Amino acid sequence: MYEFVTGPMAWIAFGVFFFGLIFRLIWYIKGLHWQMDRVAYTRHLGYGLKGAARSIVCWLIPYGTHSWRYYSGFTILVFVFHIGLIVTPIFLLGHNIILDERWGLRLPALPEATSDVLTVAVLAAVLFILLRRIALPEVRILTTLYDVVLLLIVVAPFLTGFLAHHQVGDYHLWLIAHILAGEIMLMAVPLTKLSHALLFFLSRAQLGMDYGIKRGGMKSPGLPW
Repeated sequence: MYEFVTGPMAWIAFGVFFFGLIFRLIWYIKGLHWQMDRVAYTRHLGYGLKGAARSIVCWLIPYGTHSWRYYSGFTILVFVFHIGLIVTPIFLLGHNIILDERWGLRLPALPEATSDVLTVAVLAAVLFILLRRIALPEVRILTTLYDVVLLLIVVAPFLTGFLAHHQVGDYHLWLIAHILAGEIMLMAVPLTKLSHALLFFLSRAQLGMDYGIKRGGMKSPGLPW
């Protein structure tokens, strides 16, 4: 089983992830309406790029936009969740050892204690996000089983990896579960709402160009809405 999930299954997961995101990118760009979007962007490219960069950067900074400041508590959850989600698997010592053994590639590794803290932070953030979806009526009415399943898909690699690393119970079982959970999450990214990992940048760039060109942006600095 270990040989399968670290061999053919891993290649399938990475293939679906990368080629799926490429398809999403092409499909998004092709979907832009030539009259409403592309013409203005090509004629006023400088203003458009400035607006796109401003939109993306402001949304990547905590409290950099009006929306982030309005939902201050939720903003903390979102940034803790996403920082842990991205940083932990990329700079995890165990992952980098595997990369080094198989492909001779090794990134700087986090101390194991830091990785544990980030993992627990991701688990706690997901728990609070779920509780928020249950507690707030305006969020609960929009929440479906699909949304809950996606959160579970995202959190599963962290939980199983944490249990495997600390050898809680059957190490081999948790290791297999961790690898499978990671592969499922990779394949889910281009096929589900998790595709916002890419579409966030595309949509923010599009909106930034739109406001930077068509909605007064060429005459005023505009606002990080």
